Amino acid sequence: MSGPIVRPYGDTTGDGMVQVSFTLPVPSDKRAEGAALQLANKMGLDPAMVVHAKPVGDFTFFVVYGSASHLVDLSQVQVAERDFPLLSAKEVNALVRSRLRRKLSVVGACIGTDAHTVGIDAILNVKGIAGEKGLEYYRELKVANLGAQVTVPELVEAAIAEKADAVLVSQVVTQRDAHLHNTREMSAAFREAMPAARRPLLVVGGPRFDELATADLGVDRIFGRGTTPREVASYLVDALIVRRQQSKKEKAA
Repeated sequence: MSGPIVRPYGDTTGDGMVQVSFTLPVPSDKRAEGAALQLANKMGLDPAMVVHAKPVGDFTFFVVYGSASHLVDLSQVQVAERDFPLLSAKEVNALVRSRLRRKLSVVGACIGTDAHTVGIDAILNVKGIAGEKGLEYYRELKVANLGAQVTVPELVEAAIAEKADAVLVSQVVTQRDAHLHNTREMSAAFREAMPAARRPLLVVGGPRFDELATADLGVDRIFGRGTTPREVASYLVDALIVRRQQSKKEKAA
């Protein structure tokens, strides 16, 4: 099946076959497999089959294969499209040097109890990720990486001390929506501590964020999994230099 309405593909086009995994808090036995199939049916998989069951203590981990009855309307899919040009490091440096005329200050951290620095380090550290250098590589960017488990007051204090143009926060821990609570706390703290004209650009990233939830979380941009340092640098230049200068020209006119 092709066009605006699609179904999952398994063995043949349009057969609707999908594979899902989940854990049930029941011991591994025939009754547990029956419970897994019942859950799969309620999820819209019919017929469904248990292709893997493994005990995990007193629980059971399942992999279920089945045909989904649901269709997807591609015309109703909403995503956060990249609305800025993707620049090279040379282009980023040139724009900052010629139009900002000072180094662009960036402060990054993992806030709350989150100790997973892989994401923030991939964006900020010189070594970067996937062959791309991090923001520390950019000559015209001044980067302060605060590391992990930084409190919101500490982040605000550092942003003020560094005269940050942008604050980058990585959140990987998502139990009980910790990433959402931490982000809202951060945005509220910056609104309270600084007037809008002096407030840095607030950017968060992590694998479980909805990139369309900027207004709800009170931030300027959300980046999901797979984001590269080049994308972040390009966004910062576009948002902090290009768009702001265009806005000033329009107001002057």
